[in-house]
Amino acid sequence: MALPESDVARVQRWCAARVPENARDQVRIECELAQRHLTIVERRPPWHENLGPDWTTSAIARLRYNATDKSWTLYWSDQHQRFHLYGRLAPSQSVDDLLTEIDRDPTNIFWG
Repeated sequence: MALPESDVARVQRWCAARVPENARDQVRIECELAQRHLTIVERRPPWHENLGPDWTTSAIARLRYNATDKSWTLYWSDQHQRFHLYGRLAPSQSVDDLLTEIDRDPTNIFWG
């Protein structure tokens, strides 16, 4: 099963638009693809030279796709990078509904 290409492209555009180009050397919002879900992550450069060149990655949200009914479900990430169902939004056939809820973040669970 593959994720809908148009939805993947939409989430990737949304991620790219979250951070101005002139700040992308300090923070990036990106989308990691898996077979049945997308994970929105925040990446930051090493804050100390002893940590090496790799950027750190923190999960923001996971968007799971159900091919049976073509719906997306939103999950949030706790401090241990474990995902939990976000109960304030029903599954939706529009990935935009999930992105809007992440933007709105009424509980401060996605962006703090």
